[in-house]
Amino acid sequence: MSRWWYLAAPALPLLLPQAIWVKRTALRLPDAQQPWQGLVTAPDGSRDRPLKLLLVGESTVAGVGVERQEQALTGQLASQLAQQLGRPVQWQAAGRNGAVAADCLQDLLPPALAQRWDIALIVLGVNDTTHLTSRPRWRRTLQCLIEQLGRCSGQVMLTEVPPLGHFRALPQPLRGWFGLRAGLMDADLRRVAHSCGARYLSLDMPFEPGYLARDGYHPSAAGYQQWAAGIVRQLSSSTF
Repeated sequence: MSRWWYLAAPALPLLLPQAIWVKRTALRLPDAQQPWQGLVTAPDGSRDRPLKLLLVGESTVAGVGVERQEQALTGQLASQLAQQLGRPVQWQAAGRNGAVAADCLQDLLPPALAQRWDIALIVLGVNDTTHLTSRPRWRRTLQCLIEQLGRCSGQVMLTEVPPLGHFRALPQPLRGWFGLRAGLMDADLRRVAHSCGARYLSLDMPFEPGYLARDGYHPSAAGYQQWAAGIVRQLSSSTF
């Protein structure tokens, strides 16, 4: 039995009703509109030899919180990388609202494996935290994702599991419990990334109203912009 169960069991009579209430009352925002792929030209207008960027993951890869993928994490990251590197970026988002890691492995990843990518970024953790995915299964699935992406990608990267303890749309004590579990899931993600030769990227985004969408849960366009900027800051030209 996991450590999470021992920590959560005394509070279950309060946590369960809160979780049910959040699920029933949460504002549900749509995915970003299609297309979910595109090309950002280089600052000089060039389209030659683009960096190929793939994002795989949950609702933030689906662009929930904004209208278009260009405003979401994938599009923002592609745009900022094009500016930083002075070269075009061809991008694709493979995301699903509500996806856990196993969904990505089974459904979202296979179509992307037929292409070659310079960077493949895995963005997961919120749903595996809230759906109580077991930590051994979480680690195994992450390892499989990294291994499969490694066969078609120059560099596999993973973002930090978002700190659910900062999600103000969640009531206390549910927010605190999910925050604790997200920290454990992130520690697992960091260890798996290190053991598999993938790169771990911290999530550098303020969880304040101006950076959140109307649901108070997903990033706004400003939030995605900050998140992408934090990723670019952690990368160097030697990565490419």
